[in-house]
Amino acid sequence: MPSAYVLINVESGGEDKVLTSLKKISNVEESYFSYGVYDIIAKVKAESMEKLKEMVTTKIRSLNQVRSTLTLILMIE
Repeated sequence: MPSAYVLINVESGGEDKVLTSLKKISNVEESYFSYGVYDIIAKVKAESMEKLKEMVTTKIRSLNQVRSTLTLILMIE
């Protein structure tokens, strides 16, 4: 089951709203505020790489006030 960290930049002042929305998405396991280059970090899990891609592109990137994302796929041995 693929997992990834999604690093998210949001519009200024939109951090609380985006974090609340992320917590409502079923495959988002964890989400946190972050200080630095990215505003929010979310850990996501999906049934397949295709489902992971779909979740990031259609559910996370489409959230109101999300400006950009960077997805880091986790490799588990």
